[in-house]
Amino acid sequence: MANRKTAAARQERLSREVIADSAIALADDEGLEAVTIRRLAQRHHVTPTALYWHFKEKDQLLDGMAERLFADVALPPESADPWPRQLRAVLEAFLAVLRPHPALAPLLPPRVLTSTAGMALTERTLSLLRQGGLPPDRTAEVGGYLLSAVVALVAAEPGREHPSDEEEREDAIRAKRASLTALSPRRYPTVVWCADALADCARPDEYYAFNLDMLIGGVTSMARVPARGEAGAVSPDAG
Repeated sequence: MANRKTAAARQERLSREVIADSAIALADDEGLEAVTIRRLAQRHHVTPTALYWHFKEKDQLLDGMAERLFADVALPPESADPWPRQLRAVLEAFLAVLRPHPALAPLLPPRVLTSTAGMALTERTLSLLRQGGLPPDRTAEVGGYLLSAVVALVAAEPGREHPSDEEEREDAIRAKRASLTALSPRRYPTVVWCADALADCARPDEYYAFNLDMLIGGVTSMARVPARGEAGAVSPDAG
């Protein structure tokens, strides 16, 4: 009787949010491929059937994990700041949620339009690009690219593939640096020159800041409507 009561209590504590959070933690620890209904059931000491009430299959679970991350994106309030500055703030908010969970990066781009929170992120991004005077097709293309680029920055952070254990990580970085510097300087002079940066990201905050600057700078240079205060600035509705 006591065992049945304990199992029932565990099942009552489960919710869609609790399961999604547990799945995210499992992916953080062991990688996305480790996430299965069975593994999560074992973690919560319940049968897989208890999780099927919330997620019928793994694809639904992956959808729930992505939805949970998008829901954590704290979109900045709308302001009178120039649209490029607001756009950068939106990308920074997205980046802040994704950086602690690099294993989940592949989940997000194809699921950004499948949840209310993902739609809110998309709407704000597209709205700011529209303020820049981009036509609908370019707005859609650039918006999708920017959100995917943030995901790619996290996935491609130099040294991301190295172990989390500090000593093992240092050994892996040292080995990769050695393999790069051992390349022929005549055949691959620039790879050898960049060996340290390719082996590891020594200053992650600077890495992300520089690349966000590059993304926003590229979009701004293509926009028909300069940011307020710049020479030639006009209203998006002008003309």
